[in-house]
Amino acid sequence: MTRARGEEGASPVALFSPARFAFFRFMFAGFARRHLRAVRVAQWGLPPADDPARPLVVYANHPSWWDGVAFMLYSTELFPGRRMFIPMEAAALARYGFMRRIGVFGVEQNSARGAVAFLRAAKAVLAEPSHMLWMNAPGRFMDVRERPVPMAPGLVRLAEYAPTARFLPMAIEYPFWSERAPEMLAAYGPPLDGAALAALDREARAEALARALQAAMDRLAGDAMARDPARFRPVLRGREGMGGIYERWRHLHAVARGKPFDPRHDPTIGGSA
Repeated sequence: MTRARGEEGASPVALFSPARFAFFRFMFAGFARRHLRAVRVAQWGLPPADDPARPLVVYANHPSWWDGVAFMLYSTELFPGRRMFIPMEAAALARYGFMRRIGVFGVEQNSARGAVAFLRAAKAVLAEPSHMLWMNAPGRFMDVRERPVPMAPGLVRLAEYAPTARFLPMAIEYPFWSERAPEMLAAYGPPLDGAALAALDREARAEALARALQAAMDRLAGDAMARDPARFRPVLRGREGMGGIYERWRHLHAVARGKPFDPRHDPTIGGSA
């Protein structure tokens, strides 16, 4: 318990372990392969060219428990060379202590002390240009159809503490198409300049952040409804078909008849993973 208490107050930068991050990235990828059909990013919503001289803030909507896995997978695939840090509600982080070693730090919600601690930790993270902070903009779970998208006060104030950063909106969805497992879909909007955001009053800044995120969410929703994998670039491929004994029997039956085996529920819908 003494070590855990010490870690709670330590800087997330000091606690970060590249070896543990790599290990858990491997584990998260395996978990996603078992439980998702695919992880995809919209062709139009690939992140813009990186600026290695500036830190990055990626702020996303918060539809699901899967968001933490999404952050891990997309960050390593689309932002190589950058080190990611993530704020997380302190009570939830207490149940996942290992995450403190992979860039996650606790935030006490709904308190002035927690807000000050978050901004102090975020400022320390973003002091290094190669670092990036990923966070769920609403500060709570919300349906992808909810409008307007709320912006957490800490995110709104962050530009004042990190004006050199770029703020990149990220839309996430987890729709079911034609298979047993859901899709993980993401898209990024154009980045917002931290200094330009800091020059706005907080109400206008919150509106600018929300408007950019909602635009990405709305466009991604159209692609999710189209159910067309060609609109996306695959990041990770998972499982198709229903699995289990019946699928193995179907496979053997197809082999015995000399026919190719397609595990998908409906090969005419949704294309290939």
